[in-house]
Amino acid sequence: MTKTIDYYNQHASDYVSSTVNVEFSATQDRFLAALPKGAYILDFGCGSGRDTKYFMERGFHVDALDGSEEFCKIASQYTGIEVRQCLFEDFKAAELYDGIWACSSILHLRKEKLKPVMEEMLRAVKDGGYIYTSFKYGEFEGERHGRYFTYFTEESFREFLGKTAGAEITDLWVSADVRPGRGEEKWLNMILRKRDTI
Repeated sequence: MTKTIDYYNQHASDYVSSTVNVEFSATQDRFLAALPKGAYILDFGCGSGRDTKYFMERGFHVDALDGSEEFCKIASQYTGIEVRQCLFEDFKAAELYDGIWACSSILHLRKEKLKPVMEEMLRAVKDGGYIYTSFKYGEFEGERHGRYFTYFTEESFREFLGKTAGAEITDLWVSADVRPGRGEEKWLNMILRKRDTI
């Protein structure tokens, strides 16, 4: 993960310029539709702050964090809120959020580290709360272009999630990359619901 964060710190401005103005409302609104009005959302790996700002402008209360120091600086300036620097593996919270938005972020974790991080994410949402997450589509796991990636298909993610207690998939779809010139790349999108504890 350190190498991936170093990559983003070095390429933060280029990455932000290619993502901050991307039209992503269909996916953002699909997530928001599951949440109560004015819900408390965590943007988990916020990058440029694009989604944090979108949610705030629609009346949602948002916390944002990222592992990259440069992203935190840029996103804080862009959104007007303090973005916390935090590695995914160090994140801890308990039944605080109505929803967690993890867009193109936790895909940078190795699969063995992804499971405990997802369990912490589930711990951080209230009973019946929701998590949106997305992964590049396929079977690859390893380093590409200076970053580590874990890909999933519908089948491999369902198998992976079966080992993570307390979550169920409520929505799942495959989409094309929305960045210019990247439409041939496919993404697996999922909305998970935290099962109510008894």
